[in-house]
Amino acid sequence: MDKLVIKGGKKLKGTVIISGSKNAALPILAATILTDGTCTIKNVPYLSDINTMIKLLRELGKDVSMIDDIVTVRGGSKDRCRAPYELVSTMRGSICVLGPLVGKRKKAEVSFPGGCIIGPRPIDLHLKGLRDLGVELKIKSGYIIADGKSMRGKRVYLGGHFGSSVLATANVLMAAKGATVIENTACEPEIADLVKFLQSMGADIEGTGSPRLVINGVARLEGCAHTLMGDRIEAGTYMIAGAVTKGELFLKGAMYDHLLATIDKLTESGLSILRENGGIRVKYAKRLKPVYVTTLPYPGFPTDLQAQMMALMSVTDGISVITEKIYPERFIHISELSRMGAEIMLEGPNAIVKGVKRLSGAPVMASDLRASAALILAGLVAEGATEVSRIYHLDRGYERLEEKLQAIGANIKRVKE
Repeated sequence: MDKLVIKGGKKLKGTVIISGSKNAALPILAATILTDGTCTIKNVPYLSDINTMIKLLRELGKDVSMIDDIVTVRGGSKDRCRAPYELVSTMRGSICVLGPLVGKRKKAEVSFPGGCIIGPRPIDLHLKGLRDLGVELKIKSGYIIADGKSMRGKRVYLGGHFGSSVLATANVLMAAKGATVIENTACEPEIADLVKFLQSMGADIEGTGSPRLVINGVARLEGCAHTLMGDRIEAGTYMIAGAVTKGELFLKGAMYDHLLATIDKLTESGLSILRENGGIRVKYAKRLKPVYVTTLPYPGFPTDLQAQMMALMSVTDGISVITEKIYPERFIHISELSRMGAEIMLEGPNAIVKGVKRLSGAPVMASDLRASAALILAGLVAEGATEVSRIYHLDRGYERLEEKLQAIGANIKRVKE
């Protein structure tokens, strides 16, 4: 098992090339099930989650290859509809094969996804949306058994206790037949990228970027070529890295319009952020000040940047309040930041952060993907050495992170534990 060793105090400066979006790649790769043609997807990040999805597509009969950042998916066996526990249990995003399997092959057996360290993320909206389309569903021996022979076009409302859902939207969208209207869909850019991919395959979909998608069924979908959008969470993480180290970074490939809520809060804190041709420039210009942050569904402040923002506010003079509205239990990183000297008090969904002059390096343990990034950001500014264990979480969602940080001046290396 690997760990990262970071010696803080280095100001980051230079250019970071933002990788393709993992959260866009997973449903788009799943969508290749909908065609027997060849799909070529470019700008795909090399991550463990991507490797898992490729293995799953092969398990489902597709012929898949990845060369550099290009994934090619070709037709294959059309009768394999079982997504096994061994793969689905390692990546919750695997659930997004459910919709295209039902949509194309009229049946599916997908392992029920397990829990998550950041709190429960039920799939009730996935099942509700598919049932509304006429899919017969039952749970047996830990698997979702789906029969789509009676599917029909219909108006579907994706509302529930947890609000809208990106993967539920993707599943229902990919399963839809005939004339279908999906209300209260997730508006994240990753869904817009999926719609763009489906349209390139020949799908007739209206309402991109809105909470209402209208699908007019077509006879068949063809293979296509597509280039993934940049990863807005990776871009946001590097924006915060520039802020926490008082540096200056150009984020090549970052999409300004996808990060408005994050940019708003970082600008409010005092960071200089400029849209430039081909990306975003981030520059520490003056002493930062505390802010109040509330995570909300897109276009609100993303929950996937909450931990990183907390690391920044930990060394920002004054009192900040970070409220987690998406996953109220997503605060496990607080205990590890506290080991480094952060002063954070938790009151329900609110983290009250009192900025300290400095953090000190310490051995810490990552609990999830974004917590890993937060601990690395804290390590970049801490005095002494920080050792971050369990970085297999990190490898799920950040491509070559330590190499990118090294290239812009960070003292960070990967070693065997």
